[in-house]
Amino acid sequence: MNDVISFDSATFRRVLGHYPTGVCVVTAVEAEGAPVGMVVGSFTSVSLDPPLVAFFPAKTSQSWPRLAAVGKFCVNVLASDQQALCRQLSGRGEDKFAGVSHRVSANGSPILDNVVAWIDCTLDAVHEAGDHYIVLGKVIALEVDRPESPLLFFQGNYGEFSLLA
Repeated sequence: MNDVISFDSATFRRVLGHYPTGVCVVTAVEAEGAPVGMVVGSFTSVSLDPPLVAFFPAKTSQSWPRLAAVGKFCVNVLASDQQALCRQLSGRGEDKFAGVSHRVSANGSPILDNVVAWIDCTLDAVHEAGDHYIVLGKVIALEVDRPESPLLFFQGNYGEFSLLA
């Protein structure tokens, strides 16, 4: 079957931008001890048994190959007041972690200070999916650090969640 696509990539992005996503930072520590990380808006739970999560880095990502080489990572769920941290860690450059306070998980990955929650993982599998990868992580530890409103991305902007009364 040959599917005909009747839209361009700008339309695809515009329409899917109407679905809000949480903002996370995936972190690891490279062999020489340097922290590495990437901001993702495409994170999801996958399975309870075994406990699996997933995120979807672009094949053009410069950070993903560095994270993949480590074989373990921590997903840090950013809080709504961490937009500046998000912008710093989403930039390009060697020292994105300058001044970023964190502790190290039992698995050896950075847990950023004041995040809503963190999920520590080992790399389980990587699958190609168009111009991205599907990365599966097996969860080995997780915790809520600060039960605050998460940072959300919606229609090209950052925002926060509020409960309806």
